[in-house]
Amino acid sequence: MYPNDGFRELDRQECLRLMADVPVGRIVHTRGALPAVLPVNFCLEPDGTVVLRTSAGSELVRAVDGTVVAFEVDDIDAVRQSGWSVVVTGTASVVTDPDEHERLVRTGPRSWAPSPREVFLHVSSDLVTGRELVGGHSLYGLDRQ
Repeated sequence: MYPNDGFRELDRQECLRLMADVPVGRIVHTRGALPAVLPVNFCLEPDGTVVLRTSAGSELVRAVDGTVVAFEVDDIDAVRQSGWSVVVTGTASVVTDPDEHERLVRTGPRSWAPSPREVFLHVSSDLVTGRELVGGHSLYGLDRQ
């Protein structure tokens, strides 16, 4: 987070609670030495691990398996000029354990673009940060003009 930016910092548990109610986030990874951002649906495990489901042959799998990525989720209310944003940073890995794969077939996210061969990706929640702005008020005590 950026200190003294006027937003309220969210703790890990609050971040995970907020994330659990949102169906779509963005995975941020490196593609050709440049940042790449891709919207994806996901689910959250009780320990904070982010779970994605995608085609086994997708570019995303090749790009992120074994690398550190960021995963961002937010909820914004433009009318009230309020909202929150959460970023999970951790290592992405393809689920290779057959039992874990079968469990996720039953409990994991459903693909919005189904493929004949799908895999699950875990993103560990090594670092979870979040911030919130409520009703256009900042921590500075100033209201919008």
